[in-house]
Amino acid sequence: MPIVEGEEEPRRSKRSVRVRADAIKQFVCKNLIAVIEDPADIKNIGTVIRNVNALGAEKVYVVDPHNNLPDDWQEMREKPSFSKTSVSAVKWSFVKRFDSTDDCFDHLEKNNFRSIVTSPHVKGQVNLILHEGDYTEPAKLAVWFGNERRGISERAVERSDACVSIPMFGMIESLNLGTSSGIVLYEVTKQRREYQSKYRKRGKRVAREVPLPTVMDRKEDFA
Repeated sequence: MPIVEGEEEPRRSKRSVRVRADAIKQFVCKNLIAVIEDPADIKNIGTVIRNVNALGAEKVYVVDPHNNLPDDWQEMREKPSFSKTSVSAVKWSFVKRFDSTDDCFDHLEKNNFRSIVTSPHVKGQVNLILHEGDYTEPAKLAVWFGNERRGISERAVERSDACVSIPMFGMIESLNLGTSSGIVLYEVTKQRREYQSKYRKRGKRVAREVPLPTVMDRKEDFA
């Protein structure tokens, strides 16, 4: 049967997406959430979503006291601003909004998540340099990123377990939200992926007979 022009490509595209989705499952860091607190620029949310998806974190929570976002994830997926800045990552990463910082913490704590906040300044009772922290101990972890202008709120610091900072060595001691979230999530996902590779369950540390890979084979054909 002759192939009608334009028919084969959609089938190939769907098959490629399905193969890719199956291949990345084992690399996703389970129970790892990135939280954006009161973002000043809605476009920056899309950038963080892109980082979350690319680095293998599981979800994105947004504290949105000004109601800039819809409550429904499907509506978020259809927003052109999100789709463009996230390079369509919003279609593949679950996003949930909250009215306030306390609402988000209440939800996380109810579901047994522990939280760390990020800031270039010393805040809170426990302060960590990014690469010196151990992000594998909590079975469920939320990593908070603050407002682009004001940084993380004092309330978030009060309710978190630790404050993490990225070491910087220039005259400027701040990074934009997209850059800082990418750097922090790279370190956190790297550690948690290595843990998942070795152990089946957290806490009990049941070792796997055959460790899972921690890096995808870039030569693999997903077409």
